[in-house]
Amino acid sequence: MTVEFAARGSHAEIEEGTALAPKFDADGLIPAIASDAGDGTVLMMAWMNAEALKATIETGEAHYWSRSRREMWRKGGTSGHVQKVREVRLDCDQDAVLLLVEQEGPGACHVGYRSCFFRRVAPDGAGGVRLETTGPKAYDPKAVYKTKP
Repeated sequence: MTVEFAARGSHAEIEEGTALAPKFDADGLIPAIASDAGDGTVLMMAWMNAEALKATIETGEAHYWSRSRREMWRKGGTSGHVQKVREVRLDCDQDAVLLLVEQEGPGACHVGYRSCFFRRVAPDGAGGVRLETTGPKAYDPKAVYKTKP
């Protein structure tokens, strides 16, 4: 399968049509959320450029764009924690991607949790707020990563 993006058309075509016409930002990126296809847990948020979105659709494995490293990467390339894509969805404006994935391995988060959203905002007891971890790590990242992701 070869993926080609359509030119962006009218609001009606973009919002309710069948043409795949993603809207990338000024840096050529689109936000992508990965969610567990089985239980709906939001696993992570990352960025995609056109190449990463095409690779994701064509291979059935999640690919993203690293803004810090300025390169495309395949989820699980160093950890083995691959994301098998079951569905790719775009929001109504086609400016955000939702991946429904089957997460291989114990977690999506490079610091060892199942989800990158492992902290919540909680009162700090002194009238302010702090971040509170919601559960234990799923794996030891030092044992998994040969290089820092």
